[in-house]
Amino acid sequence: MSTVLVVVIVVIVLVLAAAAVVIARRTKERRRIERERLAEEAESHRDEAQTRAAKATSLSEEEQAKRAEAAQAAEVAEAAERVAEEHRDRADQLAEESEGAGARSERERERARRHGQKADEIEENL
Repeated sequence: MSTVLVVVIVVIVLVLAAAAVVIARRTKERRRIERERLAEEAESHRDEAQTRAAKATSLSEEEQAKRAEAAQAAEVAEAAERVAEEHRDRADQLAEESEGAGARSERERERARRHGQKADEIEENL
């Protein structure tokens, strides 16, 4: 019975050793698969990060272009505002000159009327 017991123990040890080898291989394979999955996930995240960085750069360039365009539009608006102010000043000046010319014209008409009346009086006296 001791030989049978030794054989049984050896068989049990061999079965346990074989089971340990199988479990170790499965664990190793599971870890390898998990590493590959994590590597693929990391690569996916890197790709996404790169895509988003490129988009951020593009948007930053677009922002800079829009800011430059806005600054240029502001300069144009300021120039147009200065021109408009100059035109308003010129229009005011011309309106004043027009009023002055109108007043002078009216005075000249009045003088012409007086001279016409005097001429009529002189002709009547002749």
